[in-house]
Amino acid sequence: MNSADLDRGVPTDTVRGLLASVSTLLQSEPEARWIVAHATGIAPGRLLSVLDTPASSDTVDAVHVMAERRAGGEPLQYVLGTWSFRHLEIDVDPRALVPRPETERVVEVALEELRRLSHGAAGGARTEPLVVVDLGTGSGVIALSLVLEAVADVEVWATDASPTALELARANLSRLSDSQPAAASRLRLAEGSWFDALPHRLAGHVRLVVSNPPYVSATEWSELDPEIRDHEPRTALVPGDSGLEALEFLVDRTRQWLAPGGSLVLELAPHQAATVAAMAESAGYHDVRLQPDLAGRERALVASWPGD
Repeated sequence: MNSADLDRGVPTDTVRGLLASVSTLLQSEPEARWIVAHATGIAPGRLLSVLDTPASSDTVDAVHVMAERRAGGEPLQYVLGTWSFRHLEIDVDPRALVPRPETERVVEVALEELRRLSHGAAGGARTEPLVVVDLGTGSGVIALSLVLEAVADVEVWATDASPTALELARANLSRLSDSQPAAASRLRLAEGSWFDALPHRLAGHVRLVVSNPPYVSATEWSELDPEIRDHEPRTALVPGDSGLEALEFLVDRTRQWLAPGGSLVLELAPHQAATVAAMAESAGYHDVRLQPDLAGRERALVASWPGD
């Protein structure tokens, strides 16, 4: 495809023309609205009320570029460069995974655990910050959501082995700092593989460990939609042949870092749920349970370490 493809059939000098052209090219009116809204700076919900607004040549050029990228199979989120996740507007690009609704649900589960932990087993309010760790933070959406939404006083550590992913997380932390400096001050980013990035003093004192680790098997990877396989970072999706390698590691190693009564929350694939729950029970966790995503599929493991 080239830029001329977008011009074919209808003038593109107005918002109406741009929407019509992009909708035809992508065979998706919703995606056309996202692209035109981003290029024009007009909220997607307002586009229909400004259809006859003239489109500048710069806007037309920007729409051409984004439409070409999307038609080539690049995820819409990467094309736009920003995306909404719960109460955040974040930068997104191929340095980290596209944020998904399943992970929004995992954040909700983690927040529920934080509410429970903040009152302790006896029901009395705690005064010290709860130490929380987000492992494999990627773009930072889990950690950022926790510091923004937690009702408890928290100190959140977010780790990632990828320096480029952490660059993206830092950009998103800066975004949050501009609007919510108090929340942003609760988050610390650390480079390293899983727990290796954390200061040793946290061992045995972490109240909540949460992670969206890689959990796609090598076979599943080869069968993924090219939109995912050709654009999102493989290392953030595939931990090894079985897809269980990172989950098994985290169930095992988290025991050394949790405080008595602390919790582990892991995102996983529904077909892995029973296996990982059995792992957690064998490892000595209590109150092991599985939480569904919005489609009713088992998506998050929650397990508590004995104590308190």
